[in-house]
Amino acid sequence: MTLTQLSAFVLVARLGSVRAAAQILGVSEPAVSKAITALRHHLGDQLVVREGNAMALTDGGSRLLAIAAQMVSLGAEAEAAVRVGSGAPAQLRLLVNSTIAEFIATPLVEAFTQRWGATIETSSGVAAAAEMRVLLGNRLADVSLGPDLSGGDPLLVSEPVLRCLLVVVADRHARFTGPPHRWPWLVGPSATDPAGEVGRLLTALRVPDSRIHVFPHETAAWAAAAGGNGVAPAISTLVSPQVRRGELRVVPTEVTPFASGWYATTLRPDRRPAAATYLRNFLATPDAMQLMCSPGTGVPPSRFRPPVYVTLWN
Repeated sequence: MTLTQLSAFVLVARLGSVRAAAQILGVSEPAVSKAITALRHHLGDQLVVREGNAMALTDGGSRLLAIAAQMVSLGAEAEAAVRVGSGAPAQLRLLVNSTIAEFIATPLVEAFTQRWGATIETSSGVAAAAEMRVLLGNRLADVSLGPDLSGGDPLLVSEPVLRCLLVVVADRHARFTGPPHRWPWLVGPSATDPAGEVGRLLTALRVPDSRIHVFPHETAAWAAAAGGNGVAPAISTLVSPQVRRGELRVVPTEVTPFASGWYATTLRPDRRPAAATYLRNFLATPDAMQLMCSPGTGVPPSRFRPPVYVTLWN
């Protein structure tokens, strides 16, 4: 029984999917399945079994989960302690949603690194809200920037960083008839997360899946909207350059502007690594606020490379 096997089990159990666990670990689905199989053989229990489209824990798996999660957390804590003891920079793993990844994450990390690069090694990657909770709670990530994750988890603390408004934009000449749920909606990958601001907006407007077209990133969705193909949700500060240039116009709906915000989530202070506190403090500085409100042209998704968060795999 190894930390690698336990980490695979914890992620499958928490996320309910071998595929999701493999994506987080940065390995193939067969590799995750192999780790689970080895753990089953060692413990003599199926631990987690497929039920329909989801995974369910056996009685033995339910008993193992809390212990395994604690062992994985201790493993991550031990790795961090050894890094510090050997004089290596502390590791800071930042999770963001896809919108922040596209526009904010790279310049934000670069600015933070200019201040702390000698003592803190920072990486960032994309995760949905459910994945963020699992990774933060098991010490497989240190900070998330995105939705409020504090509800229902006493280990996590979410603090507001930036208030923002979600608007709907379209080509300046386009006109749409009928209620918004009948319009063609052009969205980026953030819309696939029901806990994200775009997912909540689409739910509030009762937009069916048949009216939603998902693009690889927000910029592509806005370009399609500027071409007259439909409407696109957007954070007002991020899309404001296109609106000022007349490429897009804001389309009012019954629920927009939709109040939202970005939160920094970490473990509670008594369990929070120092590097996470440094980043949290940096996010409140004028420099960080300027980057989040006016990041410029953003970062093409082709330049964004999510890291492997779990460093226990071998």
